Amino acid sequence: MEPLRLNLTAIEASLRAVQADFDRINLTLSTPRDPLTDLVLRNMMAGYRMVDDALASGLDPFKVGQSQWLLELNTCVLCGQDVEKRREFSNHIASTEQHFYEQEGAGIGGLMEWLAHHREDKVWFRAAGVYVYILSRPQLFIEGNHRTGSLIMSYVLAREGQPPFVLSVENAKAYFDPSTLVKDARKHSLGMLFTMPKLKKRLARLLKGNGAPDHLVPAA
Repeated sequence: MEPLRLNLTAIEASLRAVQADFDRINLTLSTPRDPLTDLVLRNMMAGYRMVDDALASGLDPFKVGQSQWLLELNTCVLCGQDVEKRREFSNHIASTEQHFYEQEGAGIGGLMEWLAHHREDKVWFRAAGVYVYILSRPQLFIEGNHRTGSLIMSYVLAREGQPPFVLSVENAKAYFDPSTLVKDARKHSLGMLFTMPKLKKRLARLLKGNGAPDHLVPAA
């Protein structure tokens, strides 16, 4: 497959459009969301740059010994590259790492097991399933699961030649509403068993049908 990179300029333009129209979008959602502030947007773009660098280097964060990249992506979403901010959040970052590695059946080990059992799934279903695993309770990270999860979905998709997931004015409701339902579900519960397949299909359709081809470009 030809090496591909993210079109960071087009991705930022999509996020800026959502930011400009966020008050109207929020009125359409089943559960209102916090505004897309300049800080949140800046940190998300830092996250997309991390995804782009991973694509360029061929890094696979789901390989044994590479999962620290996922933790760094979460830190980037919360703190960006601000050294002082990271220092302020040092206790939170340490707690997140412990949470990430030590949750039995819900931490990174459980995610690796899930991927091992679904390696033959279509990429959109795998990306949706990873997102559901990250966001359902107990969540993979202490904070920032929606944003980090969307970036990890983008990596899974782009690595296999599919456009990354990028929030847009057109897909915001179709992304936020099922995300709220996933966030309220618990892993390994009876409700999860019956409702999650439908939500995964719903998210997979979103990923397959709403990716913008211009968000992925050939490597220079």
